[in-house]
Amino acid sequence: MSEQPVLRFPDGEGWKDGLALSLERLRPIIEANVDRQMVAKLSRGALAQQIRMIVSRNAPTVGLDLNLLQERDLVTTLVTALAGPAPEVHRMQPQRPNPPRVNAHGQVNGSHAQAQPPARHANGNGSAALADADDDNGGQISSASMASVREAADAIRPLMMERIDAAAAASLPRDELMSQISGLVAELLVENKIRLNQIEQKSLVTNLVNDMMGLGPLEPLLADKDITEVMVNGPNQIYVERGGKLDLTDISFRDHSHLMNICTRIVSWIGRRVDESSPMCDARLKDGSRVNIIIPPLAIDGAAISIRKFAEKKITLEKMVEFGSMSPQMMKLLQIASRVKLNILISGGTGSGKTTLLNALSRMIEGGERVVTIEDAAELQLQQPHVVRLETRPANLEGQGEVTIRDLVKNSLRMRPDRIILGECRGSEAIDMLQAMNTGHEGSMSTVHANNPREALTRLENMISMGGFGLPPKAMRMQVASAIDLICQVSRMRDGGRRITHISEVVGIEGDVITMQELFTYKYKGEDAGGKLVGTFESTGLRPQFTEKAAYFGLDKALLEIL
Repeated sequence: MSEQPVLRFPDGEGWKDGLALSLERLRPIIEANVDRQMVAKLSRGALAQQIRMIVSRNAPTVGLDLNLLQERDLVTTLVTALAGPAPEVHRMQPQRPNPPRVNAHGQVNGSHAQAQPPARHANGNGSAALADADDDNGGQISSASMASVREAADAIRPLMMERIDAAAAASLPRDELMSQISGLVAELLVENKIRLNQIEQKSLVTNLVNDMMGLGPLEPLLADKDITEVMVNGPNQIYVERGGKLDLTDISFRDHSHLMNICTRIVSWIGRRVDESSPMCDARLKDGSRVNIIIPPLAIDGAAISIRKFAEKKITLEKMVEFGSMSPQMMKLLQIASRVKLNILISGGTGSGKTTLLNALSRMIEGGERVVTIEDAAELQLQQPHVVRLETRPANLEGQGEVTIRDLVKNSLRMRPDRIILGECRGSEAIDMLQAMNTGHEGSMSTVHANNPREALTRLENMISMGGFGLPPKAMRMQVASAIDLICQVSRMRDGGRRITHISEVVGIEGDVITMQELFTYKYKGEDAGGKLVGTFESTGLRPQFTEKAAYFGLDKALLEIL
C-alpha cells in the first residue's frame, strides 16, 4: 500500500467531513476482515469491540490520525452500517413473556419475582446491604447506598452499552435519554438480581447518563452552588472549595482511563486537545467555568483537573461590600476610578478574587464604549452591549497555528477599542499592554500575580525584561509609571474571606524609583469566636493625584468626600 498523507480532523462540526473520508479509507479493510455470518451472531457490543481493534490497528496505515472521540464515532458508524440502524436507544432487547419490572418502591413485580426474589447486590466488604426502602432523608443517599450504586454501575454499564446505540443516545435531549435509560436499567437490575431502592436507582441512572453526556462524577459537584472550585488529583482524590476552605470529597473516578476520558471530553468541547504531545491545557466548560488540565507524564499521580466555577449570580461591588471584602468608601473610590477611565491593575495571589473584582469593576464601563477582552480561556462576564471577546489558541500537532496573548493585544489595537481588558498579564505581552494604556486606551484593566502593590510593579518590569526588548531599567519604569494609575491588592485570608488590602495610586517616578501613595489599607485587629478575622478598612486621608481628572468628569467633589 502506497504511503498516504496523515490526515487530522477537527472535533465538533468539522469532524463530519473527516468521518466520511475515514469511512472511505477504512471500509474496504473492515469488509475484508469481518465475516457477515459472524456479524449476525455477535452482540452489538462484541461487534463494536472487534471493529475498534481493526480501526486502531489500521488507521495509521491509511494515513488517519484520530483522537478517542473521533475513533468512537467512526466505530459507531461502522457498526451501524454492518448491523443495521438503531432508531431508538434501546437495542437488542431479549424477548421475554411478562418480563419483571421494578415498581416505584424498588420492588420487583411479575412471575419471575414470585418464583425467586432477587438478592440485593453485595457491598464492598462482601456482606449484603439490607436496606431496601427509600430513606426518609429528603432524597439524600447514604455512604452505604453510594457504595451499592457504584458497584451496580460497574456491573450494569457494560451490559447497557451493548443495548444502546451511542450515536442515537448522543442526539437525544438529556431528559428523554434519562427516561429511556431508566427503563433499560430497571430491566438489567432484575436480570442480574441487583436490588436497589428508588433513590439508589435514580442515582444510578444519573451517574450513567453523566458518564455518557456530562463530566461523570464531577457533575454533582458542579451543580452544588456552595462549591466555588473543584480540584481533581488523580482518579481517587477530589477536593472542593466551600467558603474559602478546602474539603476532601468521597467521590472518585473508576480508574485512570475514566479520568482521561473526561479530560478529553472537556477540551474537545472547545476544539482543543490534551495528550502526551500536549499534556497541559486551559479550557472552559459550557457554562463558562475555567478549567486547567495537566496529564501524565507531567502529572505523576494521574491527570489533575482544576475547575474555577462560573458564578451564576453576578458579583457586584455592592455585593463585595456586603461580604466584607471592602468598605463603602472603597467601593465609591473604585466606581469613580472606573468612571474617569483610570488604568487599573488588580494584583493578588491564586484564587484571591482578581477576576471577580475585574468583573465587578467592568460593570462601571459606559454602555456606549467599545471594549475588547483578551484571555487564555474566556471567563470574563462583561454586561456591556459592545464587547469583543478574544481568546488565545494553542499550536496544532505540527507546532503551528499558535495565537498568543501578545498577538491578540497587538491585533486589538487595530480594532478601535475604547478600553482593553486583559484577563491576566504574565509574559512579554506586558509591554504591548503598557503601550496601549499610554496611547489613548484609557480605562484599560488587567490582573497580575503579586503579593503587594510594589511587587506588582516589579513583576511588570520583569515581564518586560523576559521579552528581550533590551530596554534600560529606567525606561521600563517610566513606561510602567506613565501607564498604571491605580493598583488594587486582593488577598485570600486564612478565614477563607477575600479582602482588598490595599488601594494604591501610582504617582510618578523619582530618579529610578516609581513613587506610590496608599489611599486605603486593611488593618487586621484579631478574630471573633467563629474564627472570622476582624479588621478595618482605613483611609490614609491623602488627596489622590487623579482628582483633576475626576473634576473633568464632574466627580471631584464626590471623590474628596470619600477621603
